[in-house]
Amino acid sequence: MLTDPHSSGSGKSTLLVVLAHRAALLEASVKGTVHINGSLANQKTFRRISAYVEQEDALLGSLTVHETLKFAARISLPKHVSKSERIRRIDSLLTAFGLRDQTNELIGTPIRKGISGGQKRRVSVAAQLITSPKLLFLDEPTSGLDSAASFEVVSYVKDIAKKHKLIVIASIHQPSTSTFAMFDKLLLLSRGSTAYSGPISKVQPYFTSCGFPIPLYMNPAEFIIDFVNTDFARERNEVDQQLNMIHSCWNNSFLNKVAVDQLADAIVYNPVDNVFKPGIEEQTAGVLAISAALVHRSFIKSYRDFIAYGIRIAMYMGLAVMMGTVWLRLSPTQDNIQSFINAIFFGGAFMSFMAVAYIPSFLEDRALFMKERVNGLYGPSLFVIANFILGIPYLFLIAVSFSTVAYWLSNFQPTVQAFSTWVMWLFLDLLAAESLVVLVSSFVPIFVVALAATAFANGLWMCTGGFLVPPQTLNPFWRYTFHYINYQSYVFQGMMFNEFSSRSFTCAPPNSPGNSCTCMYESDLADKCLVAGSAVLDNYGYKVDNTSKWVGIMLGIIFGYRTLGWLVLWLRRT
Repeated sequence: MLTDPHSSGSGKSTLLVVLAHRAALLEASVKGTVHINGSLANQKTFRRISAYVEQEDALLGSLTVHETLKFAARISLPKHVSKSERIRRIDSLLTAFGLRDQTNELIGTPIRKGISGGQKRRVSVAAQLITSPKLLFLDEPTSGLDSAASFEVVSYVKDIAKKHKLIVIASIHQPSTSTFAMFDKLLLLSRGSTAYSGPISKVQPYFTSCGFPIPLYMNPAEFIIDFVNTDFARERNEVDQQLNMIHSCWNNSFLNKVAVDQLADAIVYNPVDNVFKPGIEEQTAGVLAISAALVHRSFIKSYRDFIAYGIRIAMYMGLAVMMGTVWLRLSPTQDNIQSFINAIFFGGAFMSFMAVAYIPSFLEDRALFMKERVNGLYGPSLFVIANFILGIPYLFLIAVSFSTVAYWLSNFQPTVQAFSTWVMWLFLDLLAAESLVVLVSSFVPIFVVALAATAFANGLWMCTGGFLVPPQTLNPFWRYTFHYINYQSYVFQGMMFNEFSSRSFTCAPPNSPGNSCTCMYESDLADKCLVAGSAVLDNYGYKVDNTSKWVGIMLGIIFGYRTLGWLVLWLRRT
């Protein structure tokens, strides 16, 4: 086990990223090469033999400890690994990391308490060890933990490393004396140069020989971190002289000569490709197996995590009751025509707007996807497809539940066909709205910014959808730029035709004296004291019912949003 202890901002994580062949995440060029057993290793080789645990725990809080490891095994292990072997590996990791008593406990969500911080770190490490790697990179595994929890995590990792002959390279921030002593070797850098690289047991005699003895009762890790930290130096010249001395001491030391000789010997000896069985490199869990695992994992999250869909269903049902009671039992008279139109706009536009509640859940899924992607497990295609498949039944359930309450309370056209058409348009509206959320959240994975951007987009769609300003009078710029790509405009048109194309409204109340009728809209039914719904459609410039065409456009918009979301995820690495 090798540790790289430095102060914050010293580049510990950057060094680890470069060593782990993740330099693309830095969006910077890297000079130099990384060797394994003296030979250059490509990215595929590194993915086969290494695992990387990031600073932040990217875990789904609604899964149990056992389920987290089970899905990690389903996604990462090759096809040839049997189910019994997967179970054996999971059980051995649970035992090795002291998680047997927490097997069926949830990781933890904002509204449901789960395991402790130290246990989460152990789960993160165990999930990466499911593939039995040879190299393990740990980026500040004790960050945010107290000294007891830090020692606990490092001790479990050390036991695993000894048992399975695992090489561990860890960056660590301010380790305690006991935690520091758990490591075997230390790499100390200062201003890009090596200040020490060797056994932990020789740190004190080395610094003493260089003229910088470590005080007797001081934590060695604390001393060396302060020693190479120049951020708070008051006497810059003195610090520069001190660092030059320690660099010179290392360059002339016996440990440095031994390290150089070992590297030279390793470059001659070139066995890296003989350590692994040929033919295993390209084997993965398979597209279908990974897709099924992603959908299954997301399904468990969806019904356990109230924030994912539960809170949205509650919000939509509350909106349905509010809409149904505000526009309660509207009678088919011309006085209520505008109320019907308002209700149609409200139902479609605000159902779309409330899709912003999906942002937190998607950002959690995205964080886990990013971690699993850089580990080479799967790409954005499977993630986007699994996310879309899981959303379909929930969004359809929301559309049916909302419509069952709001549609009949408001007294829209009382036919089964009209109700089914309303549900169809609402379902497409929700699919498009959630696809927009996926696109925006993929591009800007920051909750507040994604929320603001999605709200702005919905406001734009409301303004150019055809309700506030009829399409034929809409400013040409807004009409040709946004109206025709506005999914809410097609939903509004479709719902308008569904309600008004085959329905008529009375021009006067039943107790009106004589046959005197004053109709607000001119139509062929005026002599019967009726307003044909087609006259209302004409007023908005809706002449022809192109429902099939509009449905096709809606599907195209949904596909376009998802494709753009996929493209953003494909281009972005962080």
